[in-house]
Amino acid sequence: MGKHVRIGELDIWTEQVGEGPDVLLIGGLGDTVESWQFQLDGLMDRYRVTAFDNRGSGRTAMPESPVSMEAMADDAAGVLRALRIASAHVAGFSGGSIIGQELALRHPELVRSLVLQSTWPVMDDYLRSWCLFVRWLVEVAPSERAFLEGFFLDIYTARAHNDGTVEKFIEEVLAFPHKQSAEDVQRFLDALIVHETTDRLPGVTAPTLVLAGGRDPTARPPLCRAVADLIPGAEFEVMEEEAHQPFQEVPDEWNRRVDAFWQRVEAAG
Repeated sequence: MGKHVRIGELDIWTEQVGEGPDVLLIGGLGDTVESWQFQLDGLMDRYRVTAFDNRGSGRTAMPESPVSMEAMADDAAGVLRALRIASAHVAGFSGGSIIGQELALRHPELVRSLVLQSTWPVMDDYLRSWCLFVRWLVEVAPSERAFLEGFFLDIYTARAHNDGTVEKFIEEVLAFPHKQSAEDVQRFLDALIVHETTDRLPGVTAPTLVLAGGRDPTARPPLCRAVADLIPGAEFEVMEEEAHQPFQEVPDEWNRRVDAFWQRVEAAG
């Protein structure tokens, strides 16, 4: 069962399962605890896994104060401290990977290791234009289903669209009772579009694994590699047949890769 924890002005929804070394999962645009269900289920036998709803997503309200990746990293740090987690293996995807970068830079003592899926140091023109398109689409799409069908074209592989996986995800989102407003989507995107960590990433001290999807048209492998090249000692892997969110499309393979990385970090002490 999940619960809210009070962090400053926010009541942040959290869920925690399992026992073992601590893991913190950070979602991207509009994603909630449920986005990580395959990891909550698949890693709980080896780790104590914590996930939470970012501000403006799911069961965590969007405050009136300005939205920034720095503030959201502080939210994540607050979750760890509120749950009395001294440090955790942190994994974030897409916008959550940017929050993870900031968490490792602003609160390094809390980050045991860092997994960054579908990430970047700064948006290039293509990714920025795509985000501006999503910002427009969420406001003018004729229905929630129409928005999801358009948005997911660039998030999941053609394989997942054709085998019914994406339709299943859409039905789950449509049935989810805690809807995110178009304005909150746009506020998150506005903060994400202007954010940059290029000059600061060499300051990340946590062991880091950067994962890219070879078929991701948004956070493409060169953008992910740029992050790995900037973080001292970072590992870089491309999942050639995957898109933006392989942790949902091929969760067993994704879990295996990050578990192997975490095991190496644990063994190194």
